[in-house]
Amino acid sequence: MDHIEIYVSDLMKTKDFYEFLLVGNLSFEIYQEWSEGISYRKNGFYIVFVQSKNLNVKYNRTNVGLNHLAFKIDSHVQLEVLRNKCISKNIVLLYDEKYPHAGGQDHYALFLEDSDRIKIEIMVE
Repeated sequence: MDHIEIYVSDLMKTKDFYEFLLVGNLSFEIYQEWSEGISYRKNGFYIVFVQSKNLNVKYNRTNVGLNHLAFKIDSHVQLEVLRNKCISKNIVLLYDEKYPHAGGQDHYALFLEDSDRIKIEIMVE
């Protein structure tokens, strides 16, 4: 995949969240930035977030469309450090009572929500 573009309800909140997650913890870099959007890049792939002008309909991952975004992290230790950082930043953790096996006994992952309630999965490969 080359890139994905997602419209968001509040670009500043989105930037805060994804700069923490992608730049601060998953080795992405800021790729492009303009008044209505920002993108982050890693290994030839980039993800774009653009301020939506249509705020009448809120995102819901159970509707037709995007369910979640999944990212890889290198180790169980890094995942645990990231989870603790998320807790300290009051980021909503999903299925935390089943952490780290919410995706199944052989699947080691952290699930959380971004500022628009898009589900994010961080998995150890």
